[in-house]
Amino acid sequence: MKDDEKNKVQDLTSEDAAKKIKELAEKEGICMFITNLSQLPLDGAPMATQQVDEDGNIWFFSSVTSNRNQAIERDARVQLFYCNKGSSEYLSIYGHANIVFDRKKVDELWNLLVKAWFKEGKDDPELSLIKVVPEDAYYWDTKSNKMISLVKIMASAVSGKTMDNSVEGELHVK
Repeated sequence: MKDDEKNKVQDLTSEDAAKKIKELAEKEGICMFITNLSQLPLDGAPMATQQVDEDGNIWFFSSVTSNRNQAIERDARVQLFYCNKGSSEYLSIYGHANIVFDRKKVDELWNLLVKAWFKEGKDDPELSLIKVVPEDAYYWDTKSNKMISLVKIMASAVSGKTMDNSVEGELHVK
């Protein structure tokens, strides 16, 4: 392996994996939430991440009658895709989703933006939570900001030497 290719793959486990999921998912905030993984066409919609807890579980608000909830009731397998192209950070998470009715968790996660979807507030009968438990995740990240990465790409093109300092790896929470 060449010197400029070292340290490109960095797999993370346990707490480190949960922290990386939290860092990337909460930073981006919105993911493409994909259901119907066993049949085509896949079903996807943008969903706002409310929280990544200390175990790496990802929490969302959702309507009881939404396509998301209905699909999860049929098949709990989901895929989440996060993209922060401004920072060249990407995250793919495969996991299982659970529909949760927990007033304490609703209170913890509630914010004024959620009220745009749930007009009756925390007591809206349509209100549910989705908890995604990651089983397999992969990330792509840069060690420096976008501007530095761009300069390195341009320098690489001129010099013919790889100066990419990105890192990627598997994330194993459990």
